[in-house]
Amino acid sequence: MSETVSRPLLPTAIEASLGLAARARARLVASPLARALAVPAVLFLLTLVVRAFSFHLSVIDTDEGLYLLQAREWLRGGWPYVAVWDMHPVGAPALFAAALTLFGKSIMTIRLLGAICVATTAWLTYRTVRQLHGPRLVGFAAAVLYIGQSVLLGGLASNTEILFAPFVSGAIFLGVRAAVQPGQAPRWRDLAAMGALMGCALTIKPVVAPMGCLAFVLLVLPAWWGGAMRWRRVLAMAAAYATLCLLPTVLFGLAYAARGQFQFFLYGSFLAPLAYAGGAVSAAQAWARITDAGTDLLFPLALALVAVAGLRRRSLNHPAALLVVVALLWFLTAVFAVAGPGMWFNHYFVILMAPLAILAAMGAWKLAWMLRPGLALPAFVGLVGAVAIHAWSIDTMPRLERGWDIPDPPRQVAEIIRQQIRRGEPIFIANYHPAVYVMSGAGVPTRFAFPGHLTCEWDRVTGVDVDAEVKRILAERPRIIVVDRGYWRSMRRRVRVNIGTTLRRSYVKVAEVQEVAGMVEIWRRL
Repeated sequence: MSETVSRPLLPTAIEASLGLAARARARLVASPLARALAVPAVLFLLTLVVRAFSFHLSVIDTDEGLYLLQAREWLRGGWPYVAVWDMHPVGAPALFAAALTLFGKSIMTIRLLGAICVATTAWLTYRTVRQLHGPRLVGFAAAVLYIGQSVLLGGLASNTEILFAPFVSGAIFLGVRAAVQPGQAPRWRDLAAMGALMGCALTIKPVVAPMGCLAFVLLVLPAWWGGAMRWRRVLAMAAAYATLCLLPTVLFGLAYAARGQFQFFLYGSFLAPLAYAGGAVSAAQAWARITDAGTDLLFPLALALVAVAGLRRRSLNHPAALLVVVALLWFLTAVFAVAGPGMWFNHYFVILMAPLAILAAMGAWKLAWMLRPGLALPAFVGLVGAVAIHAWSIDTMPRLERGWDIPDPPRQVAEIIRQQIRRGEPIFIANYHPAVYVMSGAGVPTRFAFPGHLTCEWDRVTGVDVDAEVKRILAERPRIIVVDRGYWRSMRRRVRVNIGTTLRRSYVKVAEVQEVAGMVEIWRRL
């Protein structure tokens, strides 16, 4: 049969195939939908590559495991604060629960949620640059820099700063879009969308409030300044915006009240965070954490300084200058969000990364165009690529050096526990990752499942006698107790004594798993 196709026809067939491919590509490029999806699709694929290690690890951050446990219990009917307590709003476990419902109940789902949030924030960063008439290449560079930086400072985990970033970036984008329309009052539908976005962000973490204020200022100030709207409308929009921002939290409160559990919601969402904020770290600790974060973000910060140094009063009407001013305002507002709790944990600095990416991209653009025109474009691409790869490498290269096939201690612990218990049977994880409850299929013996609240230093925020709670758990003799000896001293002395006595009298050690700081011990009831 192959001989029925003569040789002269083969080049013709190839040419025809190439022609069909070229016409299909032309139609694809000409399609508005394809053009609209091209940038977000590329950014999402890049995010998956950059955050590949997140899909390999079962535990990246202990907080993330708490949200996962809350989400699991919520899907079983036990609401946050009531079934599993925390001092954060319920937005993070709500997003986790939604993701688990949509994509399946696995750790991979939580990693995918983080990747979606990062890619969405990167795309909105790109759109913000374009809305302020920044070059397309600068917008794409800012998005790439954000994706590269997102793995730093605990950002590899699907933590609150990663989760609320798309909502904040979306609100800033809407504010910017209104600000660049001179002579027009902002539309109520834009205000409604902005309020809904910030309302969702506030249910994840209240530190977003300063960025919410900035978004509103961007929305109304240029129009008011230009005479396109009067004070009465500004005040009306401010009242409507505040109402919309508070609405999701109010709705959650009403849902808890309908269940007769409003007191749990009130304390967990409002009173406990106030108690937590009263324990700010010392100035020396704060400076050490700021220095660590600044070291990781050194090159983006240096490029940002280049962008800001080029500002001149007489050139503020230029689109490039306006872009730098807006990004700088966003960055300075985010600094208030980082500093507000007074703790300066590394993942708080993730809040700075979107505006910092814009400033860094503009700094790279300025440096590149100081060269000869023929060298500007390759220099810009090379500089942005180098900074993004450097940020990615800080977190990823040490992981690559250790290899993909290294043991995963939390998974090992969870597998040992799974073999020792009936599914759903309560165990007690004294000072290890709460994600192990989920991975092992175990039940929780207390609503204070986070070790930092129950056995370690943050017991004061719970509002209960946690030493009595530990005694109650031990008195019920859970089948399994998990102890991380590497962090044994991080527990309060009274708790260590009670747990140690119980283990010696009533338990036998069935397994040990090597962790970074020491052995994780699994004890089974005699």
